[in-house]
Amino acid sequence: MDHTKKRFGKKDAVFIGLLLIIAILIFFFTNYFQKETGAMVTVTVDGKVYGTYDLEKEQTIDIKAGDKTTNILKISDGKAKMLTADCPDQLCVHQQAISKKNQTIVCLPNKVVAEVTGNTKKDYDAVVQ
Repeated sequence: MDHTKKRFGKKDAVFIGLLLIIAILIFFFTNYFQKETGAMVTVTVDGKVYGTYDLEKEQTIDIKAGDKTTNILKISDGKAKMLTADCPDQLCVHQQAISKKNQTIVCLPNKVVAEVTGNTKKDYDAVVQ
């Protein structure tokens, strides 16, 4: 009589499947349902802050390097989207609109980064002396 054990059976496959489903649910819950909606978008050009803009205010921002407009960022419906860029690859233009804290749009050729910051306009309620 052969007493060799099966290395991988039906119960093992079910167990691994359940673990994968749980991992996927945790991933989606933490990445899509728990992110805070940001209130501001900070634009940097070549590592220097170009400006900070309210996501609640509809506006179009011309981002300039020197006297030349390199990118145009549009804020509407609480989201920021790169409308145009003069770079050849246009990857930043094809990125999705951002509205959650720490989401970014990056234009590498122009060294432009737009990042959603904070869930409030100020990090403090009052100043006490």
